[in-house]
Amino acid sequence: MQHAKLEDRCVLSDTLVFIFESEHLKQGSLKFLWETAERSSFDLSTVAVQILQPYVNSINNHLNMAGNETTTWQPIEADLQQVLLLLQHSQSSNTATQREVNAQLDQLNMNPEFCRYLVYVLCDIQNQPEPIRAVSGLVLKNTIKQRWQFLPPDIHELLKARCFSAIGDESRLIRSTVGIIVTTIFYYEGTANWPNLLPALLTFFRSENYNVLEGALGALQKMCEDSAERFSHDEVNQLLGPCIMFFQSSSPRLRSLSLNSVNSIILMQNDAIGSHIDQFLANLFALGQDPDPEVQKQLCRALTLLLESHIEQIASHLPEIAEFMLFKTQDPQIDTALEACEFWLAFAECPDLCKKYVQPLLPRLFTVLLKCMKYTPEDIVDMKGDIEDDANVPDRDEDIKPRFHKSKTHGGKIENERDLNSTDDEVSFYRPQISETVDEEDSDEGSTEWNLRKCAAASLDVLSGVFGDECLEYLLPVLQTTLSDPNWEVKESGILAIGAIAEGCMTGMSPHLPTIIPFLINALNDSKALVRSIACWTLSRYCHYTMQPGQEETFKHLLTQLLARILDHNKRVQEAACSAFATFEEEACNEIVPYLPDIVRTFVEAFKRYQAKNLLILYDAVGTLADSVADKLADPQLSQMLMEPIMQKWIILTDEDREIYPLLECVSSIAMAMQKDFMPYTQPVFERCVFFIESTLNKSLQAGLIANQLREEIGPNGPTDAQLAAVKKIDTPEKDVLIVAIDLLSELTEALGSDIQPLVAANNSKLIQLLYFCVNDPNVEGDKALNVKQSAFALLGDLAKSCYPLVQPFVSLLIPVMATNINPDNISVCNNSIWAIGEIAMRVGTEISQFLQQIVGPLVFVMTRDRPAAKTLQENCAITLGRLGLHCAAELAPLLPQFIRPWCLALRNIRDNNEKETAFYGMCLMIDQNPNGIADHFIFLCDAIVSWNNPPDQLKSMFTNILQVFYRSVGPDTWNAFVTQFPNQLRERMQQQYNL
Repeated sequence: MQHAKLEDRCVLSDTLVFIFESEHLKQGSLKFLWETAERSSFDLSTVAVQILQPYVNSINNHLNMAGNETTTWQPIEADLQQVLLLLQHSQSSNTATQREVNAQLDQLNMNPEFCRYLVYVLCDIQNQPEPIRAVSGLVLKNTIKQRWQFLPPDIHELLKARCFSAIGDESRLIRSTVGIIVTTIFYYEGTANWPNLLPALLTFFRSENYNVLEGALGALQKMCEDSAERFSHDEVNQLLGPCIMFFQSSSPRLRSLSLNSVNSIILMQNDAIGSHIDQFLANLFALGQDPDPEVQKQLCRALTLLLESHIEQIASHLPEIAEFMLFKTQDPQIDTALEACEFWLAFAECPDLCKKYVQPLLPRLFTVLLKCMKYTPEDIVDMKGDIEDDANVPDRDEDIKPRFHKSKTHGGKIENERDLNSTDDEVSFYRPQISETVDEEDSDEGSTEWNLRKCAAASLDVLSGVFGDECLEYLLPVLQTTLSDPNWEVKESGILAIGAIAEGCMTGMSPHLPTIIPFLINALNDSKALVRSIACWTLSRYCHYTMQPGQEETFKHLLTQLLARILDHNKRVQEAACSAFATFEEEACNEIVPYLPDIVRTFVEAFKRYQAKNLLILYDAVGTLADSVADKLADPQLSQMLMEPIMQKWIILTDEDREIYPLLECVSSIAMAMQKDFMPYTQPVFERCVFFIESTLNKSLQAGLIANQLREEIGPNGPTDAQLAAVKKIDTPEKDVLIVAIDLLSELTEALGSDIQPLVAANNSKLIQLLYFCVNDPNVEGDKALNVKQSAFALLGDLAKSCYPLVQPFVSLLIPVMATNINPDNISVCNNSIWAIGEIAMRVGTEISQFLQQIVGPLVFVMTRDRPAAKTLQENCAITLGRLGLHCAAELAPLLPQFIRPWCLALRNIRDNNEKETAFYGMCLMIDQNPNGIADHFIFLCDAIVSWNNPPDQLKSMFTNILQVFYRSVGPDTWNAFVTQFPNQLRERMQQQYNL
């Protein structure tokens, strides 16, 4: 149909609006307006604005007047019809119409009385189509989520009451929607502010009406799944009994809902089932032959949860349970099989019981797991695994996983702190991190979705860790058949299995590697991309074998073939090859130096070919290469070849490009490897990093000012629609680029030393000023704030080492901030602030004494608290205390009895280096001021002294003097009696090094 002319559209539009404004709205008239507009092929977004706005205003006027009616409420019929039509058109297939209608709904949502109409449509109009009623409920749910705290109490009570009245609606869709509303209200109110929720549910559970039972159980299941922790222990006890009794229901739907509810409770409050365990187990085991797939899935889930949290209560049943779960791992329903397969992962967490009960099942279990590891035809289609050549197909934004940068820590890895990037968990390869998961409907990438294949591989991995080489007795015959199977999907599952058992069965696999490694290398040239891909990963788990003496040719062959696969025509193979080669680099280190030209040429070519997703992996491989070969990368020919594409990326990438994070990390590694040879590239890198820091801080400041202004403007009835829109528009900057930029500058400073000084001095030492704002930014909260501070303190310490004259003017500002961050609850921030104080103390001299009152107390607390700090933190704390003693020995000496023992224990095991040396010089000066302060802990000082392999002459002289003074003060007899209490090794080292 041809679009109407502009003049005609304007005339019709004006006519429609005139009709609307001049006549009372009658049932069907507004529908006529819409149909007329659509038949005329109007620009519907324009018509929508003109037509909808007057009647939205009309509804709002009526709502405002109705707000004072506190008795029995009834909707105004004309307004109700308008609301119904709005809801209908919110589902329009026309994007412009949908957008405009949703905008009008948002406007109406600002009026609390609109909730009355929404709940009325949902619960009271039985003759309306189910989709319209359900949409009304979902709009209401969103209103509750966004504005619950601003809705008046009478609306709160109305919504709670009306939901109860419709919980048994004849329509399952409506019952489900009501359950969502109940769950959303429960999230905000709990039972404390909704005291009749639990009694109402328990009453519903006694109903003889199936719809009421299903609606109530459905609501409870949603509440337990989303917020089970909000129920008290007593409330859980009241719910569990009735829920368990529904296991015997004749309705499979009720059985599955009740079991799902109990599972969600156990997951969040695993001790709650304790008083009901016998009743629960009896009814649970009765479901073993249940024909319903959802019941079977929930049954398998329940048994796994019990294994994890109540293994003692089910110990006598474990043989039967294990047999049952082995059977269900083969279930044709994939969801059920996946839940059953999780059981083996959980069992491996209890090695002793696992060995006792799983060992008899191993021959059958391994066969089942291998079958589960085979790609299904659906898997291959979903992940587009049948596409062999896709290297030139651009990636979608949603295909690219978010990356997490780990902030810099000085003094080594910090223990006891959660690492978002940790891959130590054996299952981490198979199970994606939560942050990496994507919407199943939007994903065509099988590698990010937890499925039966990955669960089976992870189970094989952890079970091989429990049983070790014993697994091979049962696995090798099956693997031999699998690997020779003409079906490529079967062969691929066998290669995956070989990789899965690499850690657990390494000793037993070693005699077979001369045959297996060549087979895997040959698989890198398989015609199927999925076989080439999994061969890359499996080889990465065995690549250390090629570095053993006599395997030089195998080493070269593997390196060459991995480089070839890095340039594969399939993106999945490129990714796997890059990741495998990064592992290969880490293992080989200097052994790959002779092949650097080939490696660098391959990486440079990959920069030309790779799409966005694999470029992120490539940056990691390049950074790992720099970390592995260090200054060997500084060869002029190699560095120029490698830096050309990287600096091109540096220039063309925008500040918002997600590729900028891994690029910064990659450049950081290269700078550390090349050291002063990186100087030609330093200025553009330095200046852009400073720009990143400054722009992020400015955006953060601006966002904070706007947010504070809006907060002051919001009235007691909540934000207006304009204010909500303004809040949504606040551009809160991501702090990741700031953190990565600071860390790159830290690496540059460490690499270039004093040569960095001219750049830092630019613009009145702007960088140092910006870092001061970083550690004081009030607009950042949570983990991001800690990461910013952690990185900023590390860079400040590096700058103090490399260009202290530029830091000196800011010391009086920086030290108090660092002192307030000496909090061992935030380990990494605390560690870096303490380290930076120590670096400043080395250079500021006696002027550090003015800050002692602020810093010494917290430092001593870290050293002496009952719960010991992480090893690296204690070491840095001891070094900083020692360095303070260099210039303030007299002030610190009286405190020696408080911290000398943990101080000695912290430093006895670190290698001889400059930091240890300066700390011991300071300690010796403190001891000179207060020799008696170490008397009760002298053995620990002796142990720390002899921990030195080769102390500098001056330091050894100071040690000798301290020991001689103590020897003379107690006399030979007391000394000899004292020394006889020493451990043999300590006594021998004292004799050898100091003749005492």
